Amino acid sequence: MILALGLGGCAAMKTGRDRIVKAPPRCADQTVQVYFDPESAEITNEGRAVINAAAHEGRPCKVVGVDVLGLSDSAGGADANLELSKRRAQSVTAALSAAGLPAGEFKVQAAGQAGSLTAGGQARPLRRRVDVVLHLSAS
Repeated sequence: MILALGLGGCAAMKTGRDRIVKAPPRCADQTVQVYFDPESAEITNEGRAVINAAAHEGRPCKVVGVDVLGLSDSAGGADANLELSKRRAQSVTAALSAAGLPAGEFKVQAAGQAGSLTAGGQARPLRRRVDVVLHLSAS
């Protein structure tokens, strides 16, 4: 009889695995970057994977807001690069919504090639991207 009670008590104990598997969602601000091919606003497979992962992380949370900033490198004209960075930001915004990110206020901006050169005139690497900041809350 004592043995049966002892085993019953073990079943109610939480293991380290139970605490990890059943941990509450982590609803902290999250920043992701989505990269693009040159002169393109079409989301790559890698970019779609980043977007899907970000949307998945945000699903159990309240989305307070989403900041989306489209960027471009310095190749080409300033007006064309501004337009390209706008299209990139719009592509990512649509993909986040399509991936199931809960509704939140989107702040969509485009910087074009502004800031794409260093003070010495050198091109900054990896400027063909969209920076996304998810502002998440647990409640």
